[in-house]
Amino acid sequence: MAVDHYENFPVASLLLPRRLRPPVQAIYAFARSADDLADEGDALPAQRLLALHAYDDALQRIAAGSPQVVAPLLFANLAHAVAAWNLPLQPFHDLLAAFCQDVTTTRYADFPALSDYCRRSANPVGRLMLHLYRRATPDNLRDADAICTALQLTNFLQDVGIDWQKGRIYLPQEDLARFDVDAAQIAAGRVDAGFRALMAFEVGRTRALMQSGAPLALRLPGRIGWELRLVVQGGLRILERIERAGFDVFQRRPVLGPLDWLVIGGAALRMRAR
Repeated sequence: MAVDHYENFPVASLLLPRRLRPPVQAIYAFARSADDLADEGDALPAQRLLALHAYDDALQRIAAGSPQVVAPLLFANLAHAVAAWNLPLQPFHDLLAAFCQDVTTTRYADFPALSDYCRRSANPVGRLMLHLYRRATPDNLRDADAICTALQLTNFLQDVGIDWQKGRIYLPQEDLARFDVDAAQIAAGRVDAGFRALMAFEVGRTRALMQSGAPLALRLPGRIGWELRLVVQGGLRILERIERAGFDVFQRRPVLGPLDWLVIGGAALRMRAR
């Protein structure tokens, strides 16, 4: 699912074909390493941005075929994956732009601004996977973007309290004002009628976005189709768990357990049957 450190990558999935494991691992290593530069440790913001810009320069070196000077093993593996699978470099640049934004931006004025962040922080994952499977058609890319953005939004809804501890609010400021919720309430973890109405609105919008992209999981064949059906149903299950918790994500952060995965598997089977 869309949780910390890009665990929505199917790195160890039994459904991932063996031939794709090396490039997926190379992509994952890049994303996780860059994400850590933005979030982990005690570096100052300027130092974080400098390190991320060095990664961007390393991507330029892949394009130029130049020797690497930063994280040479990581970028050698990534360069091999890019060359072997003809992967576009733009999704990697987009990820770095999102990580830089994590360093400098802690609030989002409205949903379009948040969606633009998700376009760079989440959507590149789905786009790269479609390129690996040779299925990067316009319709497939559109639906993958919807699913990936919905997964990212689901993560934000799970982690309202956790994100606050990092000084960030990913709920649009416009929506907070509409439902009379402010930063102080989030800091206190106070769930009232206004907060529940806000979360119900966000969950509904996220579910609709997920469902709009779900047809992709039926168009894709074989393992990737099953993988994506499980991902879609897993995201929908977390949204359901948020609702069942009365939208109190502070005291009862929704997580998926063994029973949930049985439900998800059954939902994925029924999705295929339809």
